[in-house]
This record gives sequence, C-alpha cells and structure tokens, in this order.
Amino acid sequence: GAEMVQLLARWESAIKRAYGPDGINLGANLGRSAGAGIVGHFHMHMVPRWHGDTNFMSTVGETRVVSEDLGETYDRLLRALREA
Repeated sequence: GAEMVQLLARWESAIKRAYGPDGINLGANLGRSAGAGIVGHFHMHMVPRWHGDTNFMSTVGETRVVSEDLGETYDRLLRALREA
C-alpha cells in the first residue's frame, strides 16, 4: 500500500518535470476482468493531460496521437525519474 503511493508520488514528480502537464489521470487495474490479464495482479496507469489535449482522437477518429518517439519518451522519463 504505502510503497505504491510513494512510487506514484515519485512518478508524478518525474512526469511533471519531464512534460509539465496541467493534470494527470490515474487509473488502477486489479485482476483479469479489470484488464490486468492475470488473477490477483495489480497495476496502475498515470497519463499526463493538458488543457485542450487530443484525448477525443481515440474516440472520434479511431486514431492515436504520439507526439514523440517512444525512445525519446523513455530517455526523458528516465532522466526526470533520476532527479525525482
């Protein structure tokens, strides 16, 4: 419990440092039927959000918007996490 909250706080700091979002969506999945895929497995998602972002694209246009290469995302978050 407490370890997960500490980890989420560290990632929140890293995401804010790396991307400067206006907010962050936080979601949790527990168990196979909730999307975790494995009985008893628990994981969380943190999604940075900005005023006017393109979240509607997935729903309306069946399109995903990726603003940078995933390798760059990894490098950017790793640097920010090391500073968090």
